[in-house]
Amino acid sequence: MRDFDILIVGGGIAGASLGAELAPHRRVLLVEAESQCGVHATGRSAAFWLESYGGATVAQLTSASRLFLERPPETFADRGFLHTRGDLHVTRDSLPEVPAGIETRIVERAELERMVPGIRPQWRRALFEPGCADIDVAALHSAYLRAFRRSGGEVVTDARFRSASRRGGAWSALFQDGTPVRASVLVNAAGAWADEVAAHCGVAPLGIVPKRRTMVQLRVGRSGLRDLPLIDDSDGTFYFKGEGDRTVWLSPHDEIDTDPCDAAPEEMDVAIAIDRFEQVVDWPIEAVERKWAGLRTFAPDRVPVYGFDPSADSFFWCAGQGGFGIQTAPTAAKLAAGLLLGTEPEAMVARIDPAPFAPARFRRPVSSQ
Repeated sequence: MRDFDILIVGGGIAGASLGAELAPHRRVLLVEAESQCGVHATGRSAAFWLESYGGATVAQLTSASRLFLERPPETFADRGFLHTRGDLHVTRDSLPEVPAGIETRIVERAELERMVPGIRPQWRRALFEPGCADIDVAALHSAYLRAFRRSGGEVVTDARFRSASRRGGAWSALFQDGTPVRASVLVNAAGAWADEVAAHCGVAPLGIVPKRRTMVQLRVGRSGLRDLPLIDDSDGTFYFKGEGDRTVWLSPHDEIDTDPCDAAPEEMDVAIAIDRFEQVVDWPIEAVERKWAGLRTFAPDRVPVYGFDPSADSFFWCAGQGGFGIQTAPTAAKLAAGLLLGTEPEAMVARIDPAPFAPARFRRPVSSQ
């Protein structure tokens, strides 16, 4: 039996970033079911930092994470993780609303044509969000794992979680190979499998649902696309951005309920994505070069969950990050670490109220009668 202060189940961006915050203060084991960390949602993300994405509650985490992602501490990384490209929220009619305080400007048709040559006539105007940036997800995830290990954290892969029970003031966990582990605190950072992990610990699920997101890489008959802005519509039915000189990454912005799995794209969803793309620009499609899918997991109110479960001693949720887990990771990890350790919040999160993220919002109060 191996003993730790904290056991983190899940090695994606959520588990890795929280682990990096905890390891300087506690003995932490991070376990990942796959042969390497970040295989599923983290490794398949076309991630961008978009301040308006996810609503006002999530925007607090996103906004506070920008400085860290642009200029991380030298001890963490030797360069930033962002490449600014801007975002055009294109529309046929009325402009979308964004949370207060986010920098935007209106782009009328003439300028829109200059920014996106070949855009079809029905797209009359756009709201431009200049701060939108690509995130180097692989570099960010790797940096968190390095920081975790440097501080004494231990990572074990190919360790599929089987069950855990609370005994003698600690969690006793078992893995598929029979390895037993004891820890005072169990952190559920299992992404699409978060509710399954909870159930295997005797903890009631929260209703966290995995949703499949389709991505396609197209080669088109138009050059100069590498630094094209991210382009999405105000109805949330597509987005695409330049990847290479003549390639784009495209999504139909789908959210299809699914079981936790190794997600794969459906041909119908690829066809829908292409059809929507062709309704936006007149660029001829020369080839579908790649297609893939990933899982994004949402709590019922689409707000991430950080905190101890009020009905289970020392069971900590770090789940339900939806499509904004990477862009919020620096702030979310510090917020969650403060809640878990019971310490004063760091400056980055001092003004963020943790209550909207608490798992208690999904638990009915116990009647006193």
